[in-house]
Amino acid sequence: MWNFGFVIPSFLIIIIVLMFYFSLPRLDIRKNHFFLLLLIVESVVISLDIFSSYADNNYRDFPLFLTYLLNVGFFVAFYARGACFFAFIASSFRIVNAKNIRRYNVIHIPLLISEVLAITSPWTGLIFSITDDGYVSGPLYNILYVLFGYYLFLSFMIVFLFSRNIRRKRHYYSLFFCNTILLVGIILRKLFPTLLLMDTFCLISILIVYLATENPEFYLEARGSVFNATAFRDYIDENNGRLRHKILGVVVKNYHEMRDIYGGRQIDAGIVLISNYLTQNYKDITTFYYRKGRFIMLGNKGLDYSRISAEIKERFKRPWRADELELYLEAGLVQFDMGSRVQSADSLLNFLIRAFDKADKGSDELIFVSDNELRINEDETAIKRHLETAVDNDKVEVFLQPLVDAQTETLKGAEALCRIRDDNNNILPPGAFIHIAEANGRINQLGEQVFEKTCRFISEHDVRSLGLEWINVNLSPIQFMKSDLAERFDSIIRKYNVDPHMIHLEITEESMIDENLLHRQITAMQEKGFSFVLDDYGIGYSNLTRLKKCSFINVKLDMSLVWDYYKDPDEILPSMIQAFKHMNFGITSEGIEDKKMAEMMCSIGCDLLQGYYYSKPLSMNDFLRKYSPLHT
Repeated sequence: MWNFGFVIPSFLIIIIVLMFYFSLPRLDIRKNHFFLLLLIVESVVISLDIFSSYADNNYRDFPLFLTYLLNVGFFVAFYARGACFFAFIASSFRIVNAKNIRRYNVIHIPLLISEVLAITSPWTGLIFSITDDGYVSGPLYNILYVLFGYYLFLSFMIVFLFSRNIRRKRHYYSLFFCNTILLVGIILRKLFPTLLLMDTFCLISILIVYLATENPEFYLEARGSVFNATAFRDYIDENNGRLRHKILGVVVKNYHEMRDIYGGRQIDAGIVLISNYLTQNYKDITTFYYRKGRFIMLGNKGLDYSRISAEIKERFKRPWRADELELYLEAGLVQFDMGSRVQSADSLLNFLIRAFDKADKGSDELIFVSDNELRINEDETAIKRHLETAVDNDKVEVFLQPLVDAQTETLKGAEALCRIRDDNNNILPPGAFIHIAEANGRINQLGEQVFEKTCRFISEHDVRSLGLEWINVNLSPIQFMKSDLAERFDSIIRKYNVDPHMIHLEITEESMIDENLLHRQITAMQEKGFSFVLDDYGIGYSNLTRLKKCSFINVKLDMSLVWDYYKDPDEILPSMIQAFKHMNFGITSEGIEDKKMAEMMCSIGCDLLQGYYYSKPLSMNDFLRKYSPLHT
């Protein structure tokens, strides 16, 4: 007969299981917490495995309800063990967040069902039962293997599909071997059920993971008592979305110069002294060391950071002494009030490095940086990544904006404009990334891709039938300085068998700083058959005398000049246009937005008009559809 003394313990076990089940999504986001839970569950499994096995072998010497209780506890813990291993793997690969918690809960439904079957086995006998002959496995006993195999399968899927989410190869391989060892363990348990081999393999897996990912030695700065940059990255990644901190940055000014003056050993010893001072005096703040004399102090927002900053500044006014060591160092300070979420730990570190550089070169005053500045920096970082992806994978797109005849308003030419896309396939305009491409040197590859795709477009389509006589391609000032520009563009022209007169190259007034380079480059390009257009006239410093020396075929008036004249007409712009015409320059008016503006610019002598009144920039396919004779 069943002992009803087990009813209350079984009820409590059900409550504990439900609490565990519904806490999985929250705990899973924090890898270090889940590793601790994994250790606890593993300890419980091993203990219950030993005790329940002993009770089963000596079932006549134990109260029936206690034998049942030990076995139910073992199965409940064993099932939870597989879920914990999986959850630790999932959190290590950072694939669980607030957006997919519901889907994550669905994954654990088999766990909940298995736990209920184990808890109700004293009544149903589905997993096990205790008879007069002792312990007997139930018809659904093999759920133990099925459930563990289910979680192993999911874990291997994560390892293979999300490898990009792990920065360090050591971590990735340790997690892979963890799964492999668990797989071997569950197979051996099936083959040799009377041996306690599974527990040994689980412990080996936990040890491997600990040594590779959780070992505190990996997170400590060797020269002091503070954490290192790896610890900072992992802390930010694991708590992202729940960050409620302020950062106080401490920078040893002129760090490299100080190393030259005092020597490397002395400065290293000084870093240890500073580390000890920060950790011992500010125990409520976690201190990290990030190379080159830079410390990141991370604490709750409620602390008095003004007082702490003043104390640190005062301390740096005194020498750092230990034994025969005596160092006189200056400190720069940065304060940053974080939001709850950052794009990534690396983006935050890159932002802090910029702030540290300001503190290093600036005054002794505390530098404040805002979360809004971080967002701007993150957006710029994202654009850099999109730019790198587009250039490296030849995904730079070319859009065409028509240039129409001012008299007839028919299509004469077009301007090729580059575009790239973000992760959501949204178009990023040139203003968002051109300055970044110029700063990091990608502008040459970017410009060459635009030029080649323009040549390919001309080669593959009968552009003359569209009314196109030429296409303008922009050259950045940096690209214009390339000594082999003429040869590179000539080789592309020959590759696609395109008449170079079909390409007009636009340069801005910034390219005219060095007159010798300007004339040498224009001459070299003209010898290859290219023509030049001066873009954005009116926002630089060129004058008619300088322009007279350059063989431009056209001058494009910047839209600011056009709009100013449209709002307040005067004699300056018409006179300027007539002077250009006298020098045989064609004139293009940019920024035409309505019919009245078009008529006004035509009346003062503009030859070509460009702007949204006629068309916004179009993809090459849309341009063909709009201007194809068949379409019209």
